[in-house]
Amino acid sequence: MSCGEPHETECAEVLDHLYEFLDREMPDSDCTKFEEHFVECSPCLEKYGLEQAVKKLVKRCCGQDDVPADLRSKVMGRIDLIRSGQAVPEQDVTVSGPEVPSAAKE
Repeated sequence: MSCGEPHETECAEVLDHLYEFLDREMPDSDCTKFEEHFVECSPCLEKYGLEQAVKKLVKRCCGQDDVPADLRSKVMGRIDLIRSGQAVPEQDVTVSGPEVPSAAKE
């Protein structure tokens, strides 16, 4: 998406890092650049508003669920691997729960 207008910070860069901006996981100087971009670019501002609304909705609807500790550990381990540039193994990160007896499945 691009509005077609020239900006100091390109639309593609803003959209590629939108979740980092929403989660405040970027330096203040980058946040300032993004805020300035939103003032100039209504398509990016609209996308930001939509993603912000979705994030609030998910938090409201799902924010109270407890995450099993071993699942959180596995996910955080994968994130660390990705951030360090290491290859991530292709395996399931779900938590194995108690077996359901086959009679209960029917």
